Amino acid sequence: MSANTAQPQPAKPGFRIPVPFWAQVLIGLAVGLVLGFVARTYDVAWLATTLDKVGSIFVQLLKLAVAPMVFFAIMVSITNLRKVNNAARLAGRTLLWFMITSLIAVVIGLAIGLISNPGSGSHLTPADGAKPQHTGSWLDFLTGIIPTDVVTPFTELNVLQIVFMAVAAGIAILKIGSKAQPILTLSESVLELLQKALWWVILLAPIGSAGLIGRAIVQYGWDLLDNYATFTADIYIGCALVLFGVYPLLLATVAKLNPLQFFKGAWPAIQLAFVSRSSVGTMPVTQQSAIRLGVPKEYVSFAVPFGATTKMDGCAAIYPAISAIFVAQIFDVSLGVKDYLLIAFVSVIGSAATAGLTGATVMLTLTLSTLGLPMEGVGLLLAIDPILDMMRTATNVAGQTLVPVLVSARENILDRAKYDNATASPADEVESVYSEPQRESTPVAA
Repeated sequence: MSANTAQPQPAKPGFRIPVPFWAQVLIGLAVGLVLGFVARTYDVAWLATTLDKVGSIFVQLLKLAVAPMVFFAIMVSITNLRKVNNAARLAGRTLLWFMITSLIAVVIGLAIGLISNPGSGSHLTPADGAKPQHTGSWLDFLTGIIPTDVVTPFTELNVLQIVFMAVAAGIAILKIGSKAQPILTLSESVLELLQKALWWVILLAPIGSAGLIGRAIVQYGWDLLDNYATFTADIYIGCALVLFGVYPLLLATVAKLNPLQFFKGAWPAIQLAFVSRSSVGTMPVTQQSAIRLGVPKEYVSFAVPFGATTKMDGCAAIYPAISAIFVAQIFDVSLGVKDYLLIAFVSVIGSAATAGLTGATVMLTLTLSTLGLPMEGVGLLLAIDPILDMMRTATNVAGQTLVPVLVSARENILDRAKYDNATASPADEVESVYSEPQRESTPVAA
């Protein structure tokens, strides 16, 4: 038998129509909107309960891996910096751009709040507010970084303390050197396992998004937006200006890149962030998006986990700026230039307080306490928070993808060919940031 007779048989055409991951999520959102509307309008109790359970289970699955994921991702990312030339320079530039984009976002938030006066058109009064059970202050923020033991941060999901321990462990591994290699190898394997499991959860996003959106419609409907119409519009407009205005402008001017291609590569992460309301839960998709946009893996493994816990343009910049103005107007408190400067300072420096979890209540209480505004103002915003948090988290994740792209382009380490050919669906191929074989690296510059 000749070699030519063993030809591979062509695959038989099937009935399966491939649907991109982003389209699956959009379909899930549309289905959730319809089901939520039906459940609320016609008082279908079993449908409302089903949507609630589906959404809750999806979020719970995402949160299940948050604590170990953050710890091992940050620790391994610190050690991976030794593989990158000019690691200290990259880390410094990353932090600098985090601060620059946060400052731009908070200025936009303040401008929108001052122009629209979100609290003046509301029928809310100070009596509608209530003090939160837990408030944030600078003292709490600083003392809360250091844990009292190594177990409680994981059981209580204190992400900031987990980050502190992870950074300390990563630096210790670098200092110990080759003797710590077994621990590092085990940590990389555990991180691989966590990412694989979380990928399976992420593939359920279309179903989870239907449950989450449907649950929001059933619980809040459209009536809730009446008293918060201007405030809600301000948050969405502010986030949209940053997401679709500031970020593309920075890409075009600073990085000399096509902004449309960025959104093509980052859109799956932005979508999942909108649905899940968790930067940390979206982190594997964010990493894949950055890699497919041409950012080196070693740098992605540091910048994205770092950004997922500290880079919050939506939750820590736009939201507290507009919220402070809103609360001040409800409680008839005048804000001056000094107060606006304080808001900007808190937003740029204190953004780590949000720590990548759903909701931005800690950041809001930190801002209000710094300004001396009544803590009852937090209670005014808790009801509307889930609706706002979707857009805030989408903006957060977009910024967490943007900064590594900007820094890589500025440092000439971005693979522009990969950027120009980035695919739109990271769920099509599971590629770990940490799976690349160890190779001899160039010494890290001081």
